[in-house]
Amino acid sequence: MSMRFVRPLLAIPALTVLTVAGLVACSGTPTPGSTGSATQAPSSSAPASSSPTSSSPTSGSPGQGNAELSITLRETPEAAAKTFTLVCADGKPAAESKHPSPAEACATIKNSPAILSPAPPRTDQMCTQQIGGPATAKVTGAVDGKEVTAAFSLTDGCQIAMWDAAKSILGSDGGV
Repeated sequence: MSMRFVRPLLAIPALTVLTVAGLVACSGTPTPGSTGSATQAPSSSAPASSSPTSSSPTSGSPGQGNAELSITLRETPEAAAKTFTLVCADGKPAAESKHPSPAEACATIKNSPAILSPAPPRTDQMCTQQIGGPATAKVTGAVDGKEVTAAFSLTDGCQIAMWDAAKSILGSDGGV
């Protein structure tokens, strides 16, 4: 009769292991167009810097702040596309920039140059299923001499987080 009580207790550590494994699987870095998690879950097994895909899109060292970008923003599928030009030199906007907030956008690029060139998407990440709105944006050009092409939407929690991180560059908060 005492065996009946031992068996259910053995299931509790297994449940704990499964729960921890599930949380670890949710960690990672979102990228434009991916379904990655918007935040990094803490890991007790290794420091975050040991994995090449564990850096956040806004992390890293500051860049030179040089950029030539074309940003196409569509607030709704029916709306006419808005096109912005952003030219930055040493983190400051150039005169030819046609952007709603060029100084803020150039500062973001200087402080977080990888924001438009994130790590490849991970396939084992999950995102909250929520819609932030119909807005979409596409950014093409170069940042610090490297070509960039990034697409943004508000189709799930990970994409909303990516948009929020890049909103000064996109020229819109996407309605969120």
